[in-house]
Amino acid sequence: MRALGFDVKKQEVLAIMHDYDRDGAGQIEYPDFLEIMTTKISDRDPVEEIVKAFKLFDEDSTGRISLRNLRRVARELGENLSDDELQAMIDEFDKDGDGEISENEFLAIMKQTSIY
Repeated sequence: MRALGFDVKKQEVLAIMHDYDRDGAGQIEYPDFLEIMTTKISDRDPVEEIVKAFKLFDEDSTGRISLRNLRRVARELGENLSDDELQAMIDEFDKDGDGEISENEFLAIMKQTSIY
């Protein structure tokens, strides 16, 4: 579940095992796993997911994505983008003109790209 992006606590896993491990073998059948994951996916809050993504960019917790933040993420993803290209991305969505992307501006980006 964690590999699919879900932050599950041990208690939640134990509860799932209690509900779905019918024969006590310590395993869940594939159809049961699909049912569990379908429910978890449909219960996700898209805004909460976007805010989590924003926080991955905003490693210094300033509430803004700077050129430095964007450069770090691009490098971590193996993208070879110049500072000019990265700055152009910021400029495209920096509606208040402060040179950085706020959480609200990031949400607007996600809405425009239909990821939200």
